[in-house]
Amino acid sequence: MTRSPAMTERTCCSSCTAPAAPAARKNDRLPPGTQSLRLHIEAMDCPTEEALLRRALGDTPGIERLDFDLVNRVLTVHHRNVTVEAIERRIASTGMSARRHDPAQRTPTASSTENWWKLGAAAMLALAAEVSHWLELAEPWLAAALALTAIALVGLPTWKKGFIALRHRTLNINALMSVAVTGALLIGQWAEAAMVLVLFTLAERIEARSLGRARNAIRELLTLAPESASVRQADGSFLSVAASEVAVGSLVRVRPGERLALDGSVTEGHPALDESPITGESLPVDKAPGATVFAGSVNQGSEFLYHTTRSASDTTLARIIHTVEQAQASRAPTQRFIDRFAAVYTPAVFAVALLVGLTWPWLFGISWFDGIYRALVLLVIACPCALVISTPVTVVSGLAAAARAGILVKGGNFLEQGHRLVAIAFDKTGTLTQGRPSQRAWHPLEGALDMIARERLRALAAGLAGRSSHPVSAALARAAEADGITPLEVSDVRELPGRGVVASHDGRTLWLGNRRLMQQFAALDEPLDAHLAEHEARGETLVILGEEARPLALFAVGDPLREESREAIEALHRLGVTTLMLSGDTPASVAAVAAQAGIDEAHGALLPEDKLAMIEARAQQGPVGMVGDGINDAPALARADIGFAMGALGSDAAIETADVALMDDDPRRLADFLCLSRDTHRVLMQNIAIALGLKAVFMVLAFTGHATLWMAVFADMGASLIVVANGLRLLRHGRRPGVDKPQRELRHDETTAGNTLH
Repeated sequence: MTRSPAMTERTCCSSCTAPAAPAARKNDRLPPGTQSLRLHIEAMDCPTEEALLRRALGDTPGIERLDFDLVNRVLTVHHRNVTVEAIERRIASTGMSARRHDPAQRTPTASSTENWWKLGAAAMLALAAEVSHWLELAEPWLAAALALTAIALVGLPTWKKGFIALRHRTLNINALMSVAVTGALLIGQWAEAAMVLVLFTLAERIEARSLGRARNAIRELLTLAPESASVRQADGSFLSVAASEVAVGSLVRVRPGERLALDGSVTEGHPALDESPITGESLPVDKAPGATVFAGSVNQGSEFLYHTTRSASDTTLARIIHTVEQAQASRAPTQRFIDRFAAVYTPAVFAVALLVGLTWPWLFGISWFDGIYRALVLLVIACPCALVISTPVTVVSGLAAAARAGILVKGGNFLEQGHRLVAIAFDKTGTLTQGRPSQRAWHPLEGALDMIARERLRALAAGLAGRSSHPVSAALARAAEADGITPLEVSDVRELPGRGVVASHDGRTLWLGNRRLMQQFAALDEPLDAHLAEHEARGETLVILGEEARPLALFAVGDPLREESREAIEALHRLGVTTLMLSGDTPASVAAVAAQAGIDEAHGALLPEDKLAMIEARAQQGPVGMVGDGINDAPALARADIGFAMGALGSDAAIETADVALMDDDPRRLADFLCLSRDTHRVLMQNIAIALGLKAVFMVLAFTGHATLWMAVFADMGASLIVVANGLRLLRHGRRPGVDKPQRELRHDETTAGNTLH
């Protein structure tokens, strides 16, 4: 995207008197028939323009909601029965123009087109006017001429935007600056009026450059996937084709050193891919035929071929970018508070400035010009620029830093509130364990059987397991396939979350699941109970196959603890976070895994509603997080203050419901997230203290007559630059010692991550 031309690019430095819209939640619903119009507005990049657009569009009949993406200058208008022309006319009334947003279009960020020579000339003229005024080197008219020329070079755009803001009843920095400079000219402070406008314009452009870093941190993600791919043609040759035109299922060739343009599955070759743009993992990952590959990855190995599985607009990288854009558009709690504060603060200080100008000459015996001058200084100080800008730039920087580390945060509010978590609950399978359990043993429960009968039991179990989405069932299906067992066909399949699967075969009811499911169909006698307890004591997950009221076979499945899980729990404990395990597995198995991982509390045999109840109970003691990867975790993820999903192995329901996705399924990322959240909160508090502290100091100076207009500009814009620089420090955020991933051998990745961020 291109930068805006001279003086059309306003930096995020305003008091937004329009009420802030609440952050769009994932369960928001718009009325039926609502259409969405996405518009790119080049001049819209901060709360100043947002406030104007809310004023212009907010009361238009038929407009249901406005969503602002200030980083990419995109406005989404949700409307019913409103023409595009009417919307564009309203936007034009604010002095801005809009065009249809094309997400597939990649416009590179151009260099600034601002006329710096004009600013330099204006600065020289304003300085000459100041010097001639101070030293009385020339006639007063010469200082006035120099000042007016400087103002004509750089000040007219500010006046225009200030007039538009006042017309829309918005007191932003342009409106306040316009009033202050106009007042200075009326009382004969020509040189100072010129210097104020020059300093304001200079600070504004420096601030725009600084804020560009926050924008570029997210825009850089767009450049990670190339715009074309080498696609195999019908005659066997390969041709470079635009990524947006590559059909799903196409065969793509990737040479060493090239980036992947699309998601897909390896067909031929054994490449080593740098997947750090997606997962944050710094080491290359070995891939084999059948392994999933992501757009944006770099081939650091040999040439390979892969079939595309997603279009360019639907790749994992594209969805990451889209999610980050949506996240930065949502307001964090601190930002919502500051917006409300600014809506009251700015008009109040404006009124105080008027009061000073009218009453100070009577109360303290100063001249009218002196009283008006102090009022103008107060006007410049009045705008809470640094205060308003501090939150969005800090949150955007934090979101970008998290995305780089493979942590996808779906809203600035989650990033800001993460530091408050006092407890985190974990699901077991696929979260703290490897998520790829294997069948360790099996045996029939009806005594000795011949080989045919044994194979039939395994075929029945494989038929049921193949119809289940649970990782434990998948382990049974893989073991049967490895042993050459052909699954028997079953019908009327019903999957019961937290229990197992029920189906029909030859007119009889079959079931495959845990103890709870078995107890629905069969009585648990003492010998069988003892047999089950023996396996559970070893930490194994048990799956029972049954027909009608008869248990037929027992399958013991083991899911080894991830090697990084214990490290993750230790890191959370160092941060003062209590850990829990909530699982549908047997209490003995859950306790065994919890002991290995160092979990504080372990609860087993939980249904999805039981997990939800546990989270609700724990939430009464303080903010709680939930980490899960399965469908049965979705209710608890939704109820937790912050839900974390495994981004690769997680189910669609879990990823859709969660607030944060760990792209590489590494639980150690939780500590990274908490550290980043705490850093974000600390920077926010620092910025608020800096902004309010400087305001307080210069207001006292203004009341006592010791502050000048150009000093007020330095104080206001200087504070903005300080908070911007402080917020951008989060872009350099790194993982803490003890939380970092250890250097390890290149791993052979055979997992499928294609369902990420559906």
